[in-house]
Amino acid sequence: MGTPARHCALVTGASAGIGTEFARQLAARDCDLVLTARREDRLQSLASELRDAHGIEVDVIADDLSDPSASGRIAAAATRDGRAIDILINNAGYGVPGRYDKVDWVTHARFMQVLMSAPLQLCHLLLPAMRERGYGRILNVASLAGLVPSTPGNTLYGPAKAFLMHVSQALAMENRAYGIHVCALCPGFTHSEFHDVSHARKLVSKLPGWMWSEVDDVVRQGLDAVERGQVVCVPGRANRAIKALMDMLPDRVALGLVARRAKHFRVRD
Repeated sequence: MGTPARHCALVTGASAGIGTEFARQLAARDCDLVLTARREDRLQSLASELRDAHGIEVDVIADDLSDPSASGRIAAAATRDGRAIDILINNAGYGVPGRYDKVDWVTHARFMQVLMSAPLQLCHLLLPAMRERGYGRILNVASLAGLVPSTPGNTLYGPAKAFLMHVSQALAMENRAYGIHVCALCPGFTHSEFHDVSHARKLVSKLPGWMWSEVDDVVRQGLDAVERGQVVCVPGRANRAIKALMDMLPDRVALGLVARRAKHFRVRD
């Protein structure tokens, strides 16, 4: 009997933070990889590292998901020559700091393209082949911010993540009978470059240590969750406790609590 073919995973936003850790942990699980992000130099460096460490195949696609046509290009390149994408990690994302009306509309539109439209299109393009093969794993990186009341500042971030979480639930129900697991990973504050990009590092560095998760733990829990068919994964006891508390509180109280606390982690003006 021949050696079973490795699964192949497509990881978006793979050049830094959680995306890089997804690539490393998938490589350690003997997956071939297709890595995409804007920064090709970082992708190539990571690809070389993973090829040397694990003897896997790693391809790189440098593209910008804020371009509405990028998802189509990425899916076409990832599946070129009949390659099967068995695992999709929709990880690319960022925050837009500041008050909603002070940010220009083009910036908001690009944000929604990256966090909402791009992952949906990649799912739409790759799901049919997964269903035909009877196997697939889709992990959409959402956020604890999508499970609690939205905050002032980074106005669209929580709503976008809530949208992605609800879509993941629907896709999970639609595709479970075809051997496809879909999971929304909803981490809280995680040590990564995310807060540098959103210019909130100075603020969030003052938050207590118990609120933070390590990126390797978040990724490991997400991969384990999607494999066992869990639909929503909130990694970390503190994050699960925060979600449970917000679920129990009346809306008026929860909103008031979030409004008071947001100044500690959101750039508002």
